[in-house]
Amino acid sequence: MTSIVISGTGVYTPTEAISNQELVASFNAWVDQWNAAHQADIEAGKLEAKSHSSVEFIEKASGIKSRYVVNKSGVLDINLMRPVLRERSNDEPSLHCEMSMAAAEEALHQAGRKPEEVDFVLAAVSNFPRPYPALAVEVQHFLGCKGFAFDMNVACSSATFAIKTAVEALQTGGARCVLIVNPEICSGHLDFRDRDSHFIFGDVCSAIVLERKDDARSGGVEVLGCKLVTEFSNNIRNNFGFLNRTHPETRYARDKLFVQEGRKVFKEVCPMVAELITGHLDEMGLSAGDLKRLWLHQANINMNQLIARKVLGREPEGHEAPNILDRYANTSSAGSIVAFHFHRDGLQAGDLGVISSFGAGYSAGSVVVRA
Repeated sequence: MTSIVISGTGVYTPTEAISNQELVASFNAWVDQWNAAHQADIEAGKLEAKSHSSVEFIEKASGIKSRYVVNKSGVLDINLMRPVLRERSNDEPSLHCEMSMAAAEEALHQAGRKPEEVDFVLAAVSNFPRPYPALAVEVQHFLGCKGFAFDMNVACSSATFAIKTAVEALQTGGARCVLIVNPEICSGHLDFRDRDSHFIFGDVCSAIVLERKDDARSGGVEVLGCKLVTEFSNNIRNNFGFLNRTHPETRYARDKLFVQEGRKVFKEVCPMVAELITGHLDEMGLSAGDLKRLWLHQANINMNQLIARKVLGREPEGHEAPNILDRYANTSSAGSIVAFHFHRDGLQAGDLGVISSFGAGYSAGSVVVRA
């Protein structure tokens, strides 16, 4: 079977960031305003007063200390609490496209490739700027890539599902050089007025170049195998869509943004992901003891630590399951790739690792790689 390598990765990081202290100050100011405006109903027992958030609560619950965003002022404005972005003309590249191009430039440079050498572009994202035309085709156009392109959405697992798609295209001869982009503007679908989730997400874009090992100019990291799994669940959901306009009474309902049953997700997803990884290793004749690194989806520090413990059978050392949550927060599909991008140095030739994703669907992916 043809060997496939990840020959380059790139990350675009927005220029603006919001600390937990800033986010909490904004949220608590909104809570005070809301409670004051509804004081009579609260006192009458018709409404329940909203509670403050805190830096301590956020860091204990998630491990997040800060997050990058495409627009800071709108998120922190208690009368808006959402990013404010200018509407672009149809002739301009979208913000998703611009982010993708920036991340792709780094990934292509690392791979020693030019855009015109790419013949397959995959945009694997949780939330697209529009249903069509495809973001991937837009990126293909503005970068100057060849061949074909399409979008795919498997929520937070989109990148690993895209890697498997790319590997199969390369192995069957459907492509010679694949570019995957994961531009995540998570602040656009986050309810910053929800205490349980207002701190979870950040914005970023990752990019991945894959090609046949025999063609690669930069060596790269070999993909030994991919395994995917999905199980339907409503515990992570976003009901935003084009049919919202047909139900005017509910089109602004809370479930048109990100919602989740966090405790249920923790309880159900952690064993699912650990079993996927250990089962995948077993199928390949490998064991957890062979692994030097786990690049896990950056959803929640407590989830990552539990999954790593279940896979390794012991407490992981810091370098074995690297964490970028403190700076980037949860960046959906990009998270495990950002971790891989920043934390693969130090691996020796032959060292093994796993890139793993998990999220809404439920969906989970395991990609075993070798340095």
